[in-house]
Amino acid sequence: MTSTHNAFSSNGILAQAIDGFSPRQAQLDMAMAVESAIEKQETLIVEAGTGTGKTFAYLIPALLSEKKVIISTGTKTLQEQLFHKDLPLIKKALKTSAQMALLKGRANYLCLYRLEQFQHTRGVLDAQGLADFVNVRKWANATQAGDIGELDTIPEDSTVFPHITSTVDNCLARDCPHIEDCYLVKARQRAIDADVVVVNHHLFFADMALKDTGFGELIPKADVVVFDEAHQISDIASEYFGDSFSTRQVLELCSDVIQAYKTTVTDVKQLGKAAEKLERTCQDFRLLFAHDPERGNWREKVSLPRIKQAFEHIKTDLDFLYQVLKLNVSRNELVDNCFERAVSLLGKYDIVANVEAYEVSLWYETTRRHIVLHQTPLSIADKFSQVVQDSGAGWIFTSATLAVNNGFEHFARPLGLNTEHTLMLDSPFDYLTQSQLIVPRYLPEANDAKRPQALADLAIPLIKASGGACFMLFTSYRVMNLVAELLEDAIPNRLLVQGQMAKRNLLQAFVEEPEAVLLATSSFWEGVDVRGDKLTCVIIDKLPFASPDDPLLQARSEDARRQGKDPFADIQLPQAVIALKQGVGRLIRDVQDKGVLVICDNRLVNRPYGQVFLKSLPDMRRSRDTDSATQFLAHLHSETK
Repeated sequence: MTSTHNAFSSNGILAQAIDGFSPRQAQLDMAMAVESAIEKQETLIVEAGTGTGKTFAYLIPALLSEKKVIISTGTKTLQEQLFHKDLPLIKKALKTSAQMALLKGRANYLCLYRLEQFQHTRGVLDAQGLADFVNVRKWANATQAGDIGELDTIPEDSTVFPHITSTVDNCLARDCPHIEDCYLVKARQRAIDADVVVVNHHLFFADMALKDTGFGELIPKADVVVFDEAHQISDIASEYFGDSFSTRQVLELCSDVIQAYKTTVTDVKQLGKAAEKLERTCQDFRLLFAHDPERGNWREKVSLPRIKQAFEHIKTDLDFLYQVLKLNVSRNELVDNCFERAVSLLGKYDIVANVEAYEVSLWYETTRRHIVLHQTPLSIADKFSQVVQDSGAGWIFTSATLAVNNGFEHFARPLGLNTEHTLMLDSPFDYLTQSQLIVPRYLPEANDAKRPQALADLAIPLIKASGGACFMLFTSYRVMNLVAELLEDAIPNRLLVQGQMAKRNLLQAFVEEPEAVLLATSSFWEGVDVRGDKLTCVIIDKLPFASPDDPLLQARSEDARRQGKDPFADIQLPQAVIALKQGVGRLIRDVQDKGVLVICDNRLVNRPYGQVFLKSLPDMRRSRDTDSATQFLAHLHSETK
């Protein structure tokens, strides 16, 4: 039988299965540490620099253990890659009969009941939504898994999806007439039966929170839990241990009530009127906030009279809808389900309306159409560490970006994890030869009105020299859009700006179109893998400190102060370092890659904390001269022509 050590040798199973495989000491070190943690049911924290090969370093010992394994990822992209590419390769190489399952959140599966209801009522959709629905119907007749990820011709933000998928709130569960054919139920069953289950962090913690309230268990009990892209989990876990009230949930409830009125309880006109009034109230509430997505302190926002009044109107109208639904309980399953959701939403409303609550952050975030109000606990360390302790499993936490200043305290402390078993593995890439780090001089300060023009002027020669193989990453939508407008008139390259289309389509267009330039904000700082000469320049507008107005940051900072700690050193700086490391990680993805990283922030060199950032970055050739970067890029571009 293959051992972990032999699997990574020059004539082992990986060498036989992968063309060009060569043993890497860092990969073997990680694999052996993972094997030990699994055997001893310990917690292991590993930072594995880009190119270490961490995926195989945890997959092989996990599969060789022959235990029940859950692998949780931060992005759907990695989840798909693991399940459809990496696991089949390892399974074949190991000649194992282990069963694999991919499990996503319920919003990723077609709901046959809601599809049927929507077909009956011909719900309101715009022209694009109706065109998307025609594609959905064709696909629904042929799909085996019901995974809407198969619908790659439809934008991820299509208006059709809420009508054909279910939520925890509107799922009829065992009362559903399609329960026997339910794609989500089948996916869960496959996960229960499987030896290896691939999930994502949101699903993992949603299930953990459900178990915490005693309502159910989505993810089966495992002997091994691996978190890849683990740097994300503290914030995600906090969210699921809190509560939220979303206008999306309210509007979905209104939509279902109107559907019930039109189809099965046509005699109760008041139902339709109550739902329509609540719909308008929610839409009016959203109009009181900025058009662009934002986050803010809910305690401060709700103290404004017009916000307070509009928020109270939602409660009044929701309560009225609840009363009308209550009079019609037992008419049919849909009405009963809507009644239960109204009860739940009223409870959530009361939680986020309690601005006097202690040990929690109250914050809001907006999307283009909706508002979500959150109540988030400031610490989940006790809860999470108890789960880890009670599980009797081996827990592996890994990412290319976990350490700050060569330590794991920033990652481990919020989760209540001990740092007895940690490993830090450098990237095998030769950054000194492959890359340059440029910190330009004389840029206007971040809040200077001339800064967008200065960023555009800086970018133009770099974009020309690289032939458009360029990412510009921003910390704000506003600056991104201002720079995009300035570049539009100054360069012939097609500009791909976040918000124009779904993330997946933007990336595809960037890779396929010669000379395209991509401008994006935080969601493109990680989980984006563009290799080779298609991406040779990454320009970062400033160090990614969270906005001082960020409500969760404010609450955690206040909590740190109360404990006699320094909020900047303990919270803001480590978060920014991790975010910057992620952004930097977009540039060099392979041993052949070369490129230039431009960080447009003088604080990197003229503030003491700049050293913390520089120590945490790969060892690149550093310069303040953008001309040398332009020459380097022009040379690279000429080589690839």
